[in-house]
Order: sequence, then structure tokens, then C-alpha cells
Amino acid sequence: MDLVRLGAGLGGLAAAVVLGGWPGVLVGVLTAVGLDRLLRRFESAAVRRHRLRAAADLPLAADLLAAALRAGAPVDRAVSAVAEALAGPLGERLEQVGRTLRLGGSPDEAWPRLGPVPGAERLTRAAVRSSASGAALAGALTRLADDLRADRVTTAEAAARRAGVLIVLPLGLCFLPAFILAGLVPVIVAVLGDVL
Repeated sequence: MDLVRLGAGLGGLAAAVVLGGWPGVLVGVLTAVGLDRLLRRFESAAVRRHRLRAAADLPLAADLLAAALRAGAPVDRAVSAVAEALAGPLGERLEQVGRTLRLGGSPDEAWPRLGPVPGAERLTRAAVRSSASGAALAGALTRLADDLRADRVTTAEAAARRAGVLIVLPLGLCFLPAFILAGLVPVIVAVLGDVL
């Protein structure tokens, strides 16, 4: 049962009943379609948790994959070994990549399975480029892991700065009325008292 579609349908029905007549039917249909599209943009907590865990594991996966390739393992076996070591949502996707490569799939078919993982598009491009050019993948994966960690640090610092700004806002909203009442109102009252 699709709860999003049910909720959108009920919202459309409510709009149709409130307005009534043909305009209500038209607005109800438009409301249902709009709500369906809007609600599908939001991700559930479980999906968000999986996505964030996969993104957090990606630098480690790149490092482990680079180490396995430097040790001489073929790409398909290295990917499967890293998938087994990581487990979790990223491990499941890596296992699909390894299985596709073992079964003879091209890198263009296998690596895009990491697509929904944030940051994995760079890993996919590096792996496909390496398979096409014959360049060593291990060095690119090491650089990628370092870049992903640097990106995570930059994102955390930006979030900390943003939090500092957002914390000042309620403080300003509390002090502004106090400043007006304690600082400006007595001056205005004194000036008006002298003028009148």
C-alpha cells in the first residue's frame, strides 16, 4: 500500500469537498497530483540513515579497495572483499558491482550501481576511466579517499559556522526588544516631555 499516494488522494478529496462542484474537482485533482510529487521528494528516516552511512563508509571503502589492488587482487575480487569487510548499505552495493564484474559485465555496467551514494560518482568515474585507459586505479582511489575526507571536514566546518549564526538570531530577537524598551523608550519619553 502506497501511503504517499493515499495521503495525496485524501488531500485532493478534501480540497474537492471543501470547494465543491466542478472547480472543486479540478482543484482536488491538481492538489492530489501536487501533494504526490511533493511528498515523494521527502525521504524516510531509514533511507536517510542508509544514505548517510554509505557516504560515511565511502572513504574507507576507497582506501581498502586501493590496498587490495596494490596487493595484486583483480578488481572484481578486490571489490567483493571490500564489500564483505564493510557490509552495510555500501557493502551491498559494492557486492553488486563485484558480482557484475565477475559475471563478465563491463565497468560501465557495474560501477554505476554505486550511483545513489553521495560522492560515489567520483569513484565510478575513476574506475571506468581506469578500465578504459589501463591506468592504475589504486592511486586514484587513495586520492579520492583523501578528497572525500577533506570534503567531510569542510562540510562540518560550514555547518558549525552556520550553527553559530543561527544561534545569534534568537539571542538578537531577545535583546532587541530589551534594548528598545530600556534604551530608546526613556530617551524618547524624556525628549517628548521636554517638547510638550
